[in-house]
Amino acid sequence: MATPAFEEIAETFEFLDDWEDRYRHVIELGKAMPGLSDADKREEYKVQGCASQVWIKPEMAGGVMAFTGDSDAMIVRGLVAIVHALYAGVPLDQVGAVDAPAELARLGLDSHLSSQRSNGLRAMVARIRGLAG
Repeated sequence: MATPAFEEIAETFEFLDDWEDRYRHVIELGKAMPGLSDADKREEYKVQGCASQVWIKPEMAGGVMAFTGDSDAMIVRGLVAIVHALYAGVPLDQVGAVDAPAELARLGLDSHLSSQRSNGLRAMVARIRGLAG
């Protein structure tokens, strides 16, 4: 169960042959994503378990997952954008049904990220699941 936004990312990754191009695309996704204001980069929104600083601010309304996020590292900001594409708009009661490891594996991220970034990505997914309740 992937959102159309995530499917678009997956299709782009299939088109890009090498990992340098894929990393550039992840960074571009992060640059294109609206960030958080400095006032919203608060401890309560900080994702624990990430080597970089990552913030996810919940903005749920109407029973669907919604959030904004940011990071102090460009590649990680791109990973926040990917997680956003995976979950944004998913009904809160279906967030737990999203098989994030399988969906993210389609992008090949699991074998091309450092262990710290992989742990951070898992921490972001855990945070989103926790927000959904």
